[in-house]
Amino acid sequence: MNEIIQNFFNLDIYVQVLPFMLKGLWTTIWLSALVIPLGGAAGLALALAGNQLHNRMVRWAIVAYIDFFRAFPPLVLLILVYFGGPFLGVELNKVTAVALAFVLNNSSYFAEVFRAGLEGVHAGQMEAARSTGLTRFQALRYVVVPQAVKNVLPDLVGNGIEIVKLTSIASVVAIPELLRAARDAQSLVYNPSPIMLAAIIYLALLWPLTRLLGSLEHRRARA
Repeated sequence: MNEIIQNFFNLDIYVQVLPFMLKGLWTTIWLSALVIPLGGAAGLALALAGNQLHNRMVRWAIVAYIDFFRAFPPLVLLILVYFGGPFLGVELNKVTAVALAFVLNNSSYFAEVFRAGLEGVHAGQMEAARSTGLTRFQALRYVVVPQAVKNVLPDLVGNGIEIVKLTSIASVVAIPELLRAARDAQSLVYNPSPIMLAAIIYLALLWPLTRLLGSLEHRRARA
């Protein structure tokens, strides 16, 4: 038992590496704050295009995009975007490459969530909104989309939680997020305790969101 404590729950090492870990946590937070809105906006645009446009080719293209990026491993996607870009004459900095890879991946998941939300809004809502003099865009903005978001809010929160955890793959392009900071600290102290500390920090960061998710799912079930 003492060996487990010394190797995974060493308080002296926790205190020693905590400042370094907090820098990694800040990177995780701002990176999540960057990619979640971008992925959500792209996903909403895809869902609206698929829901509102009646061009069969466009719908098929959207379905192909969603299916492809939901099935494609996000780690491999990031490697291709960052390390493969120069072979095509496109050199992206680390943050841009991570943002692009995450948007391609996460927009496909958000698109499916928003699609379900839009399909859950009765067609009469659009007709009623148009009858008041609103344009189609205004009806979507003020009537349809807010109801769709409300319908799938738990799923959106769940996606956000998964994205925060997924930011750990940014370490492959040397962005010093939380898990990368833990690995670097581990190599300095020759002890896996920083990895466990990273897990504890992730838990503290995401626990309130998981409780919020549970509350939202409970409300939806009651409704």
